[in-house]
Amino acid sequence: MTIYAVGDIHGYRDALEEALARIDDDPGAPDAPVVFLGDLVARGPDSRGVIDLLIRGLAEGRPWIVLKGNHDRLFERFLDHGAEHDPRILSGRGWLTPQLGGPATLASYGVEADDRPPLEVLAEARDVVPASHLQFLRARPLWHMAGGLLFVHAGIRPGVPLEEPTEDDLLWIRDPFLDPARAFPWLVVHGHTAIEYPRHYGNRVNLDGGAGWGRDLVPAVFEGDDAFLLGPRGRVPM
Repeated sequence: MTIYAVGDIHGYRDALEEALARIDDDPGAPDAPVVFLGDLVARGPDSRGVIDLLIRGLAEGRPWIVLKGNHDRLFERFLDHGAEHDPRILSGRGWLTPQLGGPATLASYGVEADDRPPLEVLAEARDVVPASHLQFLRARPLWHMAGGLLFVHAGIRPGVPLEEPTEDDLLWIRDPFLDPARAFPWLVVHGHTAIEYPRHYGNRVNLDGGAGWGRDLVPAVFEGDDAFLLGPRGRVPM
């Protein structure tokens, strides 16, 4: 079995296009599935373009599995409920602060969020964000399993059966999931916790190499027990 994975995109459509080009150039199975690990939006300049590209690919029948990330949920909840805050954000910052990426996300739809009343921003956003985009965000699955691989945005809570974790855990968890000494029933492939470069820890693979902070978006390919990153010159064993 061959399966590809793409980490956190964070609104960088150009980086996503480059990652997909590397996958297309890889000599693996041409019809192999691609799992996108969530955080499609926020921080980068073209969240709208990222969602457009993914919606179009799915409509064309691409074997893509697009998971939900915590930033995608923040966007969804703002549009649905006007929610600016999430209790999992310990800093207390709201989605409309630049650090959380709300203004950059909305700017890709032509909505200026800075120095405006939140209700005014919300009303305009609801007018201009396509209904198909909101439906797309609502419909994203939280995890995907393939063979001995479990794909999820943030991680899983150790000791909790996969059927029982909360959405908060799957979208937000760091500790205790990141403990390198823990064993899981699967190799867990995740993003969410930005590092300098994707890394295989033995029990998990973190593919969030910091594309949201301007670094390269490096896709991975898994074949049986083998894992590779797709660099500019092709496969590099992890």
